[in-house]
Amino acid sequence: MRAPDRDCPSCPRLVEFRQVNRAQSPDWHNGPVPSFGGFDGRLLVVGLAPGRKGANRTGRPFTGDEAGNLLYPTLLRHGFAQGAFKARADDGFTLRDCRVTNAVRCVPPANRPLPTEIAACRGFLSDEIAALPNLRVILALGAIAHAAALAALSVKPRGFAFSHGARHALPSGLVLVDSYHCSRLNTNTGRLTLAMFDTVVAGLRQLIGD
Repeated sequence: MRAPDRDCPSCPRLVEFRQVNRAQSPDWHNGPVPSFGGFDGRLLVVGLAPGRKGANRTGRPFTGDEAGNLLYPTLLRHGFAQGAFKARADDGFTLRDCRVTNAVRCVPPANRPLPTEIAACRGFLSDEIAALPNLRVILALGAIAHAAALAALSVKPRGFAFSHGARHALPSGLVLVDSYHCSRLNTNTGRLTLAMFDTVVAGLRQLIGD
């Protein structure tokens, strides 16, 4: 399976931002963030991109920021993880029947990747999906992750509009499930509540089974 190397040169703007971050915080990860979890899972969670002070710092998706503080305890509550999540890459927390990745592997300025940057990472997401032999469900966190997952599967977006809580039966047999991104912005504004997100993940458990 292909994955971007530490000094991936594909996106000039992200390379420049990476260099700035490395100069300012040399002890941070500051590189493409690898996916988290084994390859035998039936669930793949796709986020947007690493947060600057979260995954870009710790080197593990959704670790060290508020989004992870919602995502991982919810996965744990519904049996998709085990251990104690302490928001550190060395906390011993592991995923069960689940893998977590991002549509864009490098942190973008202002948490906003450009369309060209999303496209540049598309091949990595395609390979990620292809490397999961038991995959049944993809959870897209936000509209960009939703669109990236469809593009990675070569599925035209018409007829598969993003909507929180929606389930889309894809031609490949996979099911794409949508949720608003569990970002601090969405939770602070009430766009996404703990109960709303819990309902989506509980539905994943029912869909996948034990």
